Amino acid sequence: MRRWPWAAAAIAAAVGLTRPFRVEVAGESMTPALRPGDWLVATRGGRIRRGNVVVLRHPGRAFDLVKRVRAVPGDEVDGRILGPDEFLVVGDNERASTDGRSFGAVPREAIEGVVRFRYHPDPGRVG
Repeated sequence: MRRWPWAAAAIAAAVGLTRPFRVEVAGESMTPALRPGDWLVATRGGRIRRGNVVVLRHPGRAFDLVKRVRAVPGDEVDGRILGPDEFLVVGDNERASTDGRSFGAVPREAIEGVVRFRYHPDPGRVG
């Protein structure tokens, strides 16, 4: 239990330095990892890595998406190398997801933040 104060302090410092915001999951595209009604804390800025769950603006529409980063700049996707600020984002539940498989790679500026923590509504699924 001695690790908890250090972990809490590290999380607080990271969140405090990177402008946190909260997001509610609305669809089935990220199941089973994330479910509709889950609340998430995301932070703006920082490095985006393959495997991160991110919040981004839908290309061409006025709403946000929660997706997983499948490819980062320099990765090959469908025979094309992603440019220096391009990311391919996808939903974990392919059959229920509108994502980069249909709209292609997105620019870094479309990614609003990286999800850091799920905190609601099921306390047994915090993390």
